[in-house]
Amino acid sequence: MIKKEQGINTLCTHAGELEDKEYKGAVSPLYMATSYAFEDVEVKRYPRYFNTPNQKALAKKLAMLEHGEDALIFGSGMAAVSTSLMAFVQKGDHVVFQKTLYGGTSNLIVEEFGKFGIEYSFTEDNSLESFEREIRENTKVIYIETPSNPLLTITDVEGIAGLAKKKQLVSMIDNTFASPVNQNPIDLGIDIVIHSATKYMGGHSDILAGAVIGSNEHINQIFQMAKNFGGSLSDYTVWLLERSIKTMGIRVKAQNENAQKVAEFLESQESVSKVYYPGLPSHPDHELAKKQMKGFGGMLSFELKDMDSSTFMKELKLIKPSMSLAGVESTILSPTKTSHALLTAEEREEQGIKDGLMRFSVGIEEAEDIIADLQQALEETKKDMLDIRI
Repeated sequence: MIKKEQGINTLCTHAGELEDKEYKGAVSPLYMATSYAFEDVEVKRYPRYFNTPNQKALAKKLAMLEHGEDALIFGSGMAAVSTSLMAFVQKGDHVVFQKTLYGGTSNLIVEEFGKFGIEYSFTEDNSLESFEREIRENTKVIYIETPSNPLLTITDVEGIAGLAKKKQLVSMIDNTFASPVNQNPIDLGIDIVIHSATKYMGGHSDILAGAVIGSNEHINQIFQMAKNFGGSLSDYTVWLLERSIKTMGIRVKAQNENAQKVAEFLESQESVSKVYYPGLPSHPDHELAKKQMKGFGGMLSFELKDMDSSTFMKELKLIKPSMSLAGVESTILSPTKTSHALLTAEEREEQGIKDGLMRFSVGIEEAEDIIADLQQALEETKKDMLDIRI
């Protein structure tokens, strides 16, 4: 039996795998049925109830990777976020949210919570004091994201977990940017861990999925909401996701190494005014990241100095200007035009998201090749900008 104490690559490969008892195949069999027997069976299986053989097997793998008791797999990261939040709040309740969040999550809060009479507030910054100031008598949940999207801010996970327990609140974290390879929030006291499994778990830019991990009690409460919201994932995609997770450990470790080298290169460039990467000593939360993370991740952001972001992206040859993140290929985007486009200019400004900000998902290519592409794009963009001025 696989235990959580085993290494990350062992867990990624073997935890929760289904045994092919008939043909002894080396990989988990795929059960495509959407209809199962209901008489003389221990479990009445139905895809919308998150309990088909493939769904349950992958849930076991995810729970072991995040050191939780149980898990649910959803059709998208936002399905995981919205269902988890709605499972613990109702009309008249209040939620404290971290200021810096993924744009889709912020949009969900601002556009939908009011319709259900749910109150919310955003912190002024990521300090524990800022979170504590926002707690009210009707607060039920504290929700954080670290490292955050897109500025890679770091929040004190253990501190937030302790605050939530002191105030008898449910704590939730979006752990997508870190992945289970780099950070295990449950070990630090967090109640519920959420992932856009589209990202590092999928890792190949071809799967849309979400995941939630926690205690049996918390996951059961989320399930009661999830079975009515209908956000389950098809078994074929579940099977593909399990296959992808087998290589997550080695992929993420390679991306960690590449991102560190790329961040150090960008920080040395005159055409770059600022680099956001927790692995850099210049990052304001570097020491905290070292304390609570096992690796600094494959995501970074940087601000171009006196350069047009669209012109810069057009000059890239290897790196793909593309939506989403965490694939094996390096991709880049402008948050103001994509992930945070639903926010107003004022809201982006409040979060420190400038028009020249580039969010960079570092892939598994050779670091030297990634850096060479960035360097030539910076040089060519500088020439292009000079030509425009002339």
